[in-house]
Amino acid sequence: MNPPSGFLRRTAPRTFRDRREAGRALAEELAAYRDGDPEKNDVLVFGLARGGVPVAWEVAAALRAPLDVFLVRKLGVPRWSELAMGALASGGGVVMNDNVISSLRVTDEQVREVIASETAELNRREQAYRGGRPMADPRGRTVILVDDGIATGASMLAAVRALRAAGPRSIVVAVPVGPESTCRELAQEADDVVCATMPPGFEAVGQVYADFHQVSDDEVRELLTTPTR
Repeated sequence: MNPPSGFLRRTAPRTFRDRREAGRALAEELAAYRDGDPEKNDVLVFGLARGGVPVAWEVAAALRAPLDVFLVRKLGVPRWSELAMGALASGGGVVMNDNVISSLRVTDEQVREVIASETAELNRREQAYRGGRPMADPRGRTVILVDDGIATGASMLAAVRALRAAGPRSIVVAVPVGPESTCRELAQEADDVVCATMPPGFEAVGQVYADFHQVSDDEVRELLTTPTR
């Protein structure tokens, strides 16, 4: 299987009706990955919960590949939870923003408390989405990591590093939208980065969606039980 050359798909600015439409558009950019051998399960698609799962379902269906969910939890600064000081991923992968931690004087004890709290929530969601089923094994496979978009890239970076430790053949980051600077940074860690649109005036992921509702746990569970092939 020959993946697309280069790490960025350069397309004209565009908008999407919703995550499902964005997923179909993203799947077109990933068409070269459809050539994997289905008998060998070469390609595995992971959707980052929760917003990435509807996008990932469309990608998996178009590529005739299996779908699973991958969880990443933001590690928020104490008393200012919207500001991320890092991220925690399925499998125990952690990425910390040392600049934020040092500038806000977050203590080691506070970091440990936040990690413990978010680990408990990550484990709860793992159980809620899979019902005890183990995560799909990425070893030796081409893993396509899908989200509904990226901004800082911290969550996606945590996912890439966590999955890299599991021994996949290659990791592809695939998103409908993100700033070019973040996509370039992720390209230093992933084997390929596919971004359907990179608005020059990027402000937020939701700016390219007409419908950007919060995806529910029920939506995630339903999609994970809906066959992609």
